[in-house]
Amino acid sequence: MSAEAMQILKQEVENNPVVLYMKGTPDFPQCGFSARSAEALKAVGAPFKAVNVFDDEEVYRQGVKTFSNWPTIPQLFINGELVGGSDIIVDLFQSGELKTMVESATAQ
Repeated sequence: MSAEAMQILKQEVENNPVVLYMKGTPDFPQCGFSARSAEALKAVGAPFKAVNVFDDEEVYRQGVKTFSNWPTIPQLFINGELVGGSDIIVDLFQSGELKTMVESATAQ
């Protein structure tokens, strides 16, 4: 992964309280895991930045996996920290923790 790709990812997760790297977009997800993750964030009313990993193969599709040391997409970052993938996001949503985490991260 290039230094430029690393810098792009670092800036995105540091400058946005909630970032979801996903396949597709929240309105047009391109895999079920990404769809479930985006729906969970929408359901808790989370303002979030969604990044379509298909937009840039080097930076997003492969780079985010190296950046986070997490092998799968989607990936959720809150306050610059990796939260996890689809299963973790759905579990946090079902327990109510996702709403708390997002509200805390996005409070002005």
